[in-house]
Amino acid sequence: MSKTAVKTGHPKGLWVLFGTEMWERFNFYGMRAILTLFLVNSLMMKEEDASLIYGGFLGLCYLTPMLGGFISDRFFGNRNCILLGGLMMALGQLLLFFSASIFGSNISLANTLMWIALGIIIFGNGFFKPNISSMVGSLYPKQEKSKLDTAFTIFYMGINLGAFLGQLICPIVGDVKTADGIRDIHAFKWGFLAASTAMLVGTAVFYFLKNKYVITPEGRPLGGLPKHNVSDDYEEGESQKAVFSQKALIGAVVSFFVLGAIFHYVVDQNWIYTVIYSSGITLAGLIVSDSSLTKVERDRIFVIYIVAFFIIFFWAAFEQAGSSLTFIADNQCDRNFFGYNMPPSMVQIFNGLFVVAFAVPFSMLWDYLRSKDREPISPVKQAVGLALIALSYFIIAHNVKDLGNNGLLAIKWLILLYLIQTAAELCLSPIGLSLVGKLSPKRFSSLLYGVFFLSNASGYALAGTLGSILPATGDKFNKAKELGIDLQGVLDKKITPTAEQLKLLADNQITDHNPVFAGFEIHNLFEFFMVFVVLTGLAAIILFALTPVLKKMMHGVR
Repeated sequence: MSKTAVKTGHPKGLWVLFGTEMWERFNFYGMRAILTLFLVNSLMMKEEDASLIYGGFLGLCYLTPMLGGFISDRFFGNRNCILLGGLMMALGQLLLFFSASIFGSNISLANTLMWIALGIIIFGNGFFKPNISSMVGSLYPKQEKSKLDTAFTIFYMGINLGAFLGQLICPIVGDVKTADGIRDIHAFKWGFLAASTAMLVGTAVFYFLKNKYVITPEGRPLGGLPKHNVSDDYEEGESQKAVFSQKALIGAVVSFFVLGAIFHYVVDQNWIYTVIYSSGITLAGLIVSDSSLTKVERDRIFVIYIVAFFIIFFWAAFEQAGSSLTFIADNQCDRNFFGYNMPPSMVQIFNGLFVVAFAVPFSMLWDYLRSKDREPISPVKQAVGLALIALSYFIIAHNVKDLGNNGLLAIKWLILLYLIQTAAELCLSPIGLSLVGKLSPKRFSSLLYGVFFLSNASGYALAGTLGSILPATGDKFNKAKELGIDLQGVLDKKITPTAEQLKLLADNQITDHNPVFAGFEIHNLFEFFMVFVVLTGLAAIILFALTPVLKKMMHGVR
């Protein structure tokens, strides 16, 4: 053991967790790549409804880890939760496989199975996600905690290698079109089956190797039942000695319901989004109500909140990959990549590919700047990430401006978008996670990671809302023309469609009006993409402007 430890520098347990997480991400991202296309083409949903389901599903996947982390810490332990979560996700994918097998003969049962499957995957992910990440840190002795940045970079590459494989294989088997461009709507099931198989492989890897390799530096098994823990197992910070008064807890429950009513009835959000937004704000308020917090601690927690708020806009823009960008790749893009006509759901693959390529160079860049004492503080890096996202959408907006209803976007522009967005992600996602670790008081670290994940969840929910304002793409105009309807005339309100024409449009999932966002009507793809340019561009400028204040509130933490 000591010989290999010297040789590799990282415990073998890291590679077991890396492998487990890689197969889990294969399963998750592979399914994510084809989910909206399956909802629209097989279950006959409108694109805007598919976008809302997609956003809500992703958002809930980031809400349940708080519950999973809590259950693991108090009752089941990391190991059991990882195995339970893995099996639940594999089962969920299997139900999607059955849904995609029977929709032709029984669409109502297929719909029911789809909803049950997504529910099981959401809870499975909640058990799996927080527990595997928290075990990475426990593999290292206290004097080697400086290796954690590198360990998490390796782990992050595992995540993205899995994502890359999932986005490659599931579309190849599940998103199939004939030479004439006719989609095989019965092929999606094979993509879901591949995802289910990958999850079973990951769970098996963990099950068979955990006792030998997933161990503390002293050789005790990691992540067993909490009642068997010894005092040495606890890092400082795993204990939750928060002091919440009864008044604060009752206040939190009341505010959750009041916020819920406002989000649902006043802001007109659906129930899923309402729960995500309300629980995020309530939990944030509850933490700062703790009477044991010092001024420095409270200041640092507010920095986490401010950064988490800006991160919402990042994920809202970034997560268009699985909804609006997939629909555009499907309907208004020339996907010829060096002679290979890529399936539309595979275009997202470039993000995972670029992360694997650039994760190490980025961590080397930060190390180099640190050695020259020129490393920017975390909020500056995050503002750069937001500015890069704005730039990526500005380039796309410029390129769709003159497409008209039938022009095709060249795939190189989507690849460039994913390249710039990957650089943005590397400035923001790992940096944000390490910032929470640096700023949170030890007794709150798990809960504050929960708040941080809730900002991801809120971003995904907002991504679903924004994805649903995608205006009609070229395929809709062509379909309407076949039906004898001038869609442009209808959208411009120059033509009033008959009841029969309205029914024809609805049956073909074509909307008879332009989407509206914040009181503005979105007429075309250029205006749609400019929404993201404005949102993320403003967020970047405001965050840059706030950095001197944030630097002061961080009290010496970089």
